Amino acid sequence: MTTSLLDRSHADRARPGHGPRTRVLALPEARWAAIATALFVAGAVAHATDMPPWLWWALYLSCYVSGGWEPALAGLQALRDKTLDVDLLMIVAALGAAAIGQVFDGALLIVIFATSGALEAVLTQRTADSVRSLLDLAPDRATVLADGRERLVDAADLIPGQVLLVRPGERIGADGTVLSGDSDVDQASITGEPLPVAKHTGDEVFAGTVNGTGVLRVRVDRAAADSVVARIVAMVEQASATKAGAQLFIEKVEQWYSAGVVAATLAVLLVPLAFGAELRSALLRAMTFMIVASPCAVVLATMPPLLAAMANAGRHGVLVKSAVVMERLATVTTVAFDKTGTLTRGTPELHDIHCLHSDIDADHLLTLAAAAEHPSEHPLARAIVTAAGRRGLILPAPTHFDSMPGRGVRATIDDHDIRVGNPARLLPASAPALSSPADSADVVASAGRTTEVAEAAATTEAEHITALVAAAESAGRTAVVVLMDGTPVGVLTVADQLRSAATDIVPALTTLTGTPPILLTGDNPRAAQALADRVGMTDVRAGLLPEDKVAAVRELETAGHRVALVGDGVNDAPALAAAHTGIAMGRTGSDLALDTADAVIVRDDLTTVPAVLTLARRAKRVVVANLTIAAAFITVLVVWDLAGNLPLPLGVAGHEGSTVIVGLNGMRLLASRAWAARPYTPS
Repeated sequence: MTTSLLDRSHADRARPGHGPRTRVLALPEARWAAIATALFVAGAVAHATDMPPWLWWALYLSCYVSGGWEPALAGLQALRDKTLDVDLLMIVAALGAAAIGQVFDGALLIVIFATSGALEAVLTQRTADSVRSLLDLAPDRATVLADGRERLVDAADLIPGQVLLVRPGERIGADGTVLSGDSDVDQASITGEPLPVAKHTGDEVFAGTVNGTGVLRVRVDRAAADSVVARIVAMVEQASATKAGAQLFIEKVEQWYSAGVVAATLAVLLVPLAFGAELRSALLRAMTFMIVASPCAVVLATMPPLLAAMANAGRHGVLVKSAVVMERLATVTTVAFDKTGTLTRGTPELHDIHCLHSDIDADHLLTLAAAAEHPSEHPLARAIVTAAGRRGLILPAPTHFDSMPGRGVRATIDDHDIRVGNPARLLPASAPALSSPADSADVVASAGRTTEVAEAAATTEAEHITALVAAAESAGRTAVVVLMDGTPVGVLTVADQLRSAATDIVPALTTLTGTPPILLTGDNPRAAQALADRVGMTDVRAGLLPEDKVAAVRELETAGHRVALVGDGVNDAPALAAAHTGIAMGRTGSDLALDTADAVIVRDDLTTVPAVLTLARRAKRVVVANLTIAAAFITVLVVWDLAGNLPLPLGVAGHEGSTVIVGLNGMRLLASRAWAARPYTPS
């Protein structure tokens, strides 16, 4: 009875004119069920009004054909592959009922069976539509700016590097970066954020999101096939072709169980006959047993909840690559985080400006440092230059520039020799001369007093700089010293900015998993501990190489933990692969990390980590509930049939009703409210 989401998705795309809100009767299962129902009603009316028997028999048999040909064909094909399809058992039971004259009951079985299949198809369609509808968000056309002119092109043909003009109220045609303009963008369809997000120069925007009241010029960063919405659809559809461990186990058991049902049905038929029972009553009981014992609801118990949860996570900015991953997420007991680019933004920013001379103020100091650093591509240099730009400072062009790897940069600015870089490397070379030649005793004495004063001043300044550098490093920041003509004139501190949600998710994950999160980083211990203190982490492992992170993950796994590692860099990829579940940051993540990870956080929102773990736990609970419901229905109906006298129509209704209940229960996870409004409540 089941139809894969992936197959249905591709089939619907191939049918022109069928959007994500496909009408129910557009589904083949629904059409055949409607035809079978109409024939059944016509046959019942003809039967009740004493029409010729050939007429109502013909109507009933037509009902058999229209409602049962598809599952019968599928069942025969499965038999050819040496597997037993439970759908075939339903058809055999209906034919058996007709063979003993219970043509009405058999036709009723076909109608209920076909209707149940149609409902299941509708539910599967809803799962596919909820994801595929994202594709309809992207506009068909986009305005491209080229050579000062505007032209409309197909959004599917956009290539990276092109510049788009997005007017107020228009949908953005591609994933890209804002080159100019300010606006609020409604991106709830991609990220799940309820309110529009302010976008300025340098901010990222997504295809299909709606521009607000401003005009934006956007540089295309990804082709249409690589956009976030396309990746969401592709990943969920690929995932629908995978099967969770529980589903694989169920399907393995199903073959043996179905064979057991056939054997038990024969026993239910033959044993009473051996003791002189009437053929008609024994066959009717056996057919009823075959129906109620079939595991249709059990088969449907696992995949719909997991696929629905994956679709919901995709709508809220988390791409889960397979049903197996969703199943694993439900069992995570420990979450480990990388530091740079994961708990922090991965983009250093200027934090403090310390001037060492009264005649050089903060703006003057920053102007000198930024002018010297402007030609450099180093991340610290970009942070300093960006800070100067935000202050509106005008940078003089250096007449000479030299990069000193490991030390910093050197440039000539307004006839001054400016050096910016590592205090440990630059300060020793900048120490002033502590002696001067002299011939006479008076000159020597005078020089001695001058030298003592110079030494004292130099010592005081060196101690001050040392204290500034030590304080910056203790706080997890990087110190940069600025020298003018060999004399230290200032110290700048640069820091990687903590993500806004980092402090909130630590207690949330501790409550959810029962274990405090762990920090695994290649950064130095002081910087790692400073960040851990800010976010509330107690287990800090710093100075780790990629192989050390793998060893740490394996150590945790050996101790009985099921680790979800959240990271972004190439150096995190081996640990992402080694972890029970790897989660990559989508915006800052390297291609290797994105390929290696089991799940991807599209908008780098750390609050989605506890939210998706909560959703996975909910999906697991729904799977368990579905299996319980299915087993309860089968047990009650089988006992009723064997110990009492279960009417065939009631057995059919109970069996198919349990299948529909299980399907509807799984589809609950498609609702937006299933994405935890309060994602930190433990399961």
